[in-house]
Parts: sequence; C-alpha cells; structure tokens
Amino acid sequence: MKKCYSICYNPKIENSAEVMETLKRILVSNSVDFDVLDIDNLKSGYDFAFIIGGDGTILKAARFFAEFKTPIFGINLGRLGFLSQATIDNLDCAITSVLSGDFKIEKRMMLECGENNALNDFVVKGSSSSRTSRFALEINGKFVCEYLADGIIISTPTGSTAYSMAAGGPVLAPDVEAITIVPICPHTFSARPIVVSSDDEIKILPCKNNEYRVSADGQIAFSTDSELLVKKSSNKAYLALLKDNDFYSVLKNKLNWGYSPAKCQD
Repeated sequence: MKKCYSICYNPKIENSAEVMETLKRILVSNSVDFDVLDIDNLKSGYDFAFIIGGDGTILKAARFFAEFKTPIFGINLGRLGFLSQATIDNLDCAITSVLSGDFKIEKRMMLECGENNALNDFVVKGSSSSRTSRFALEINGKFVCEYLADGIIISTPTGSTAYSMAAGGPVLAPDVEAITIVPICPHTFSARPIVVSSDDEIKILPCKNNEYRVSADGQIAFSTDSELLVKKSSNKAYLALLKDNDFYSVLKNKLNWGYSPAKCQD
C-alpha cells in the first residue's frame, strides 16, 4: 500500500514556507502523496510526517502524532535543533534516505501530568515569577524533601539536553529509562538533581499559600494550587532518525561536547 506523508510547517518561522516548497518539489519528483499542514492545525491519518521548524515546532508535532504512532522527521530552522535530522543544506540527501527506507525509528519516552503530555519536560514554578517558592517533593508516596527554589524541572532523557541541562541537570542517553528532577536555582547547597526510575510516580505537593504555574515542553501552561502527579506516559514519540546521526554526534556537533577549551577556541 502506498504511504501517505504530511508536511507540517510553522508559517511564523522565517524561511519555513520556502523550505516547505522545496520539500514539496522533492516529494513530487519522487511521486510521493502528501498533504501540507500548518503546525497549529494538525490532523491524523498519515504514515509519516516531515516537520519544518525549530525544536519547539517538533515538540508540538511529537506530542500530537505520538497518539497515532506516526514517525516524525525534523527539518531544522531554529538554533540548536536537537530533535531535527536535516537542514536546508542537506535536504535532498536526507529526504532521499527517508524515502528509500535508510533511517531508523526511536521510540522516545514521554511524561504525563493530568491530561497533558510532554516529550521534554514539565516545569513547575511559583505563580509569581519574581520570587522563589516552596516545592514539596514526594516519590512513590514517600516524602523526599522540600525545595526553596525558582522552580522544578521534571524531565525525560530526551529533555535532559534542554532546560534541565541548562539548570545543571545530568545528560541522559535517549534510551535510558529514567526521569530527572532538577531544582532551578535552589536556595541551599544541599539540593541536587535526582535521577529516578521511569516507573516512579512523582508528586509536587502544594505548600501553604502557594499556587504553581506548570508548563509542558515550554508550550502548554496551566495554573494549580493542587498536588501535581507526573509519571511516564503510555504514549511514546516516534522519531525518525538518519542512521549516521547518533546521539553523541549531536552532542559533539551542537554543544562542542567532548572538546577541550583550546579546541573550542580553534
């Protein structure tokens, strides 16, 4: 059966429409059936989705298509592009690899909090961004600690190279079944990031007179004064990756990871 593809692009990003037209020409020349979708108007029913934009665009598409187990392939127009596999410079070659089946699919763990899913992380902060807040942490029904901090990041391995890493959290390989809990600017030297099993249930308990602001992947946001339960989602993101674009190459190429300071200056 012939596959049906979708091109999902973000018209708010510069050059997105131009790259979309280039991709359309490549697919037409290969006799591929496809639809073009705005990132804010996604729909299901496709065997494969090309996503044009930055990591934010790819995260939004990943959350949507995870429910349908649709593989997504990112084409980067942003800055770092951790989740993308191609750029405008290597688009022809990358699409040829995809259409010939020369790629792999990684199923990435996601988190859920209520009705919301996240591929990268859930970030919990106080309702007032100008002051620190108290956060009580419970894991599997057992009280762990109380933080006085600017917030808490609860992250997947995929999200460990995002906000979590910037806040001092560990970098996890994508296939590690674990969740990281990272306090943001804690007001004590004893507060350190925690790595727990992906099967653990994490609760942030409400402290007196505190209301929390929660975001999923930095995009979906809501407020609550009730306890928050974060756990592994039943959905997984299906990321289509080029075979020569492994995790450690991405760290090295995008973050200069593994180079000495002198090498970075060169």
